Amino acid sequence: MLEIIHDKFCGCKRDPVKTRSKLLESAFQQIHEHGFQTVSLDAILRDTGVTKGALYHHFPNKNALGYAVVEEIIAPTLAEFWINPVVESKDPISALQNVIREAGEGMTIEELKLGCPLNNLSQEMSSSDEGFRLRLAAIYDDWRHGLSKALQNGKENQTVAENVNTKATAAFLVASLEGCIGMAKIHRIWRFSGNVARAYWNILKHSERKSQD
Repeated sequence: MLEIIHDKFCGCKRDPVKTRSKLLESAFQQIHEHGFQTVSLDAILRDTGVTKGALYHHFPNKNALGYAVVEEIIAPTLAEFWINPVVESKDPISALQNVIREAGEGMTIEELKLGCPLNNLSQEMSSSDEGFRLRLAAIYDDWRHGLSKALQNGKENQTVAENVNTKATAAFLVASLEGCIGMAKIHRIWRFSGNVARAYWNILKHSERKSQD
């Protein structure tokens, strides 16, 4: 009601899509920097300039806002950067190595310190909130399924070794990637972790490909 009164008196109309986007972006940034449990809704309101009434119009509580961050920011960002380029390539191992290289080249010291938002939230919230656990698990499932599909495509295109178990290898790749990012967070350097990952994944390439590398 206060939002409607404000709009009538100031002669303006709010953009609900833009408001929701601002809340999500601020929430994501603050959760990434401080963790979900530490972040307060008041801090997000101060950061965005959005009223409490507008926030509760879009998100009935803090958990709903956190769930939306997972579903609408973390999941699509991971898919766009880590999954789609690999699935769309005929040579998924090389594509994955390129993604790692690009991640390392574009990663700032601050990003290294903050670590992976998916991994951070999994460690923080999966044992204390079922809503977070299920949503985070769905992202990992999509990641594994995407890489498994990519590896199968690579086998069909003879860029991945025929004896590779695609499902098991995809699960290991996701685990090793998250482990590498965790190591980078601790050591504040990406190069070592990225080199270890790339060296191992060369083993998965088709023998003819390996002989050319």
